[in-house]
Amino acid sequence: MKKIIVSLGLALALVACDDRLNIEPRQSVDAATALSSAQDIESAIIGAYGVLPGVQGGGLADAELYGTNLNLLAELLASDDYVAWRGTFQGYREVANRQMLATNSEAQRTWVTAYQVINVANNILGSLDKIQNADQKAEFEGEARFLRGIMYFELVRLYALPWGTRADNSQPGVPLVLRPTLTQEQAAETRARNTVAEVYTQVLDDLTKASTLLPTDNGVRADKYSALGFLSRVYLQQADYAKALNAANQILQSNQFRLNPGVADVFRNKNTAESVFEIQENTQNNPGTTNDGLTTFYASIPADGAAVGRGDVQVLNSFVESYAPTDSRREDLFYIGVKGAGTRYYSGKWTDFGGNVPVIRVAEILLTRAECNLRLNSAVGATPAEDLNAVRTRAGLAPIANPTLTDVLQERRLELAFEGLRIHDIKRLRQNAGTLPWNSPKLVLPIPKSEIDANSALVQNEGY
Repeated sequence: MKKIIVSLGLALALVACDDRLNIEPRQSVDAATALSSAQDIESAIIGAYGVLPGVQGGGLADAELYGTNLNLLAELLASDDYVAWRGTFQGYREVANRQMLATNSEAQRTWVTAYQVINVANNILGSLDKIQNADQKAEFEGEARFLRGIMYFELVRLYALPWGTRADNSQPGVPLVLRPTLTQEQAAETRARNTVAEVYTQVLDDLTKASTLLPTDNGVRADKYSALGFLSRVYLQQADYAKALNAANQILQSNQFRLNPGVADVFRNKNTAESVFEIQENTQNNPGTTNDGLTTFYASIPADGAAVGRGDVQVLNSFVESYAPTDSRREDLFYIGVKGAGTRYYSGKWTDFGGNVPVIRVAEILLTRAECNLRLNSAVGATPAEDLNAVRTRAGLAPIANPTLTDVLQERRLELAFEGLRIHDIKRLRQNAGTLPWNSPKLVLPIPKSEIDANSALVQNEGY
């Protein structure tokens, strides 16, 4: 944590600088005074959003979060019967083979960048007294809590044994840092890992408050429904189906979202009606076109004589064939790529280096409501059949009159493939990942060795 926090103080200063501050050398900016006005705070918020995708060159991140790793790591950990890693990057190969070392580069950079965002959020929350306008103050608090909440949710799912491993969830989670790091003394503090239960409590507190503070429409930034979308995921991970259902239903009953005509539309266009929360990217601001980015790793497309993507993530033929022959997703979302001989399939969801990254979309929310209603023997908002069949009929499949839980979970597996959910679904459903049980330590990332070395209070995960 010490190394993280030292770097975060500098990163925060750079994010929050305005023209007035830039007259001083960058390394002399005092983080304690950087956020001195509402304009500074909004600049810091925008900077934090900019870290979420990762920015190739000149930015604070290079795809550690939603631009690559929060998607790709969750898919590679669940690679059996699904995908195969064919690339040369050793860090990702270790993840796919579940043979990670404590020095794994992907575990290291994802941890550091997530705590970057958390520290920016903490500094915003600690500076809210600089804002006089009550509505603006509430919105900025909501955005900061949203950012901190989703980062801790991603961290605890990747770096700790899953919810339910112990009856009281006392297994080690990640350190909760809830105040800004502004001084050398604060940076030198050591922190132990909080329990998984404590981290989830903090995540729920942040996201619940965010859902009450954020407006119903906040442009391309997080709004009330973005927070509710993540709350539905958190409650689903905890098997709290009544609360997951309530959060999902609020989104669907708002009438602000709807399925697009085609499943590929949300991946080919920006900020469509199906998108509940989406990471903004463009041709200049994206995780990269050669060594990072979802398109880089998932795509293998010929374009004007030059291939797009490295084709490092190959979709197994057996998974493609698990879609019905009449399923439009089989044609719209898979293709035979240019890398390698024979029939080699690749995902068609990530094909544009400058395209946005949909993180939560209506199809997921519909399937969450269907699953929860089935488990609870209820029909809140709609029947399970209505929600399930909305997704199925769009894909050109016949409706199911009386769906079972198996039907809904299978549809979720097909509809949401390659969107960063697979290993988390395996863990919450207590399934096996290949031969490994859902709570195997091999399905948990190592606490980065550099953080263990710098912080004597941190305990490493089993096996590392």
